[in-house]
Amino acid sequence: MPVVVQALFPVFVLIMLGHVLRRLNFPGGDFWPEAERFTYYILFPAMLVFKLGQARLPASAYADTALLIVAMLLAMTAVLVAVQLFWRWSGPVFSSVYQGAIRFNSYVGLAAGGMLLGDDGLSLTAIAVAIMVPLLNLLCILMFSLVAGQDKVSVVQVLRAIVTNPLIVGSVLGVFWSWFQIGFHPLLAGILAPLSNLALPMGLMTVGAGLQLSALRGASAPFLVSSGLRLLAFPAMVVGLAWALGMSGLLVQVAVLLAALPTATSAYILARQLGGDAPLMAGIISGQTLLAMVTIPLMLSLFW
Repeated sequence: MPVVVQALFPVFVLIMLGHVLRRLNFPGGDFWPEAERFTYYILFPAMLVFKLGQARLPASAYADTALLIVAMLLAMTAVLVAVQLFWRWSGPVFSSVYQGAIRFNSYVGLAAGGMLLGDDGLSLTAIAVAIMVPLLNLLCILMFSLVAGQDKVSVVQVLRAIVTNPLIVGSVLGVFWSWFQIGFHPLLAGILAPLSNLALPMGLMTVGAGLQLSALRGASAPFLVSSGLRLLAFPAMVVGLAWALGMSGLLVQVAVLLAALPTATSAYILARQLGGDAPLMAGIISGQTLLAMVTIPLMLSLFW
């Protein structure tokens, strides 16, 4: 079995386990929504602080990561604008195509980064996530306000959501801890280590529990375009951008991995709140998560 497939196999098994358990209504009640909240607000920030706090990345890694991430997002946005000029979908439909092609599932990314690339890969993935999340939020909010939104979006609300995002807070704290080489007292490490170990499996199972397979109603053009760009074209685009910028090594591996991920489950909430096509968004999320079980190993085998 190829190394990439072997490393990613537990990721997808845990996703499907979460889906099966939710379908069986086990353990019952509101367990899975509350488990997702616990993972988002407690487990993942604890893991980011603990893992990033121990990382010793060169200062240049932060600037190079930011440069490549910005180039990735702007390039994909330009491609999506060109696609919209050709297809001329309605605003709500295009908003879901846009989110499906440009957002990414951070849980799957952090899990795959850690399993495939070790602690250094996980740390660099976390830095990339901390850069991408606010930029993606701003891009998606701007896009909604231009093509789909019925209500005015408050800049203050957007900024508040960014600065209070647990993944960003955890990443910033972890970078601070690493930059000043503070280290972890054994008592603090004894608390953060088990929380960190629990974060990835619980996060992946909550991804599976959130899948809405009933939303898959066939391969519509918006679904196919969004998924093709997200899962196949984006990784290839990143390789080209990295070559043009003279980048190589671990950073490019992380960027290709992030580009190959399925879209974020949070895209559904944004579509529902800001006038997007929520049913289409649900189908894109679920369909991409299933397709990614095949496309991620394929893309990493080609471009790593």
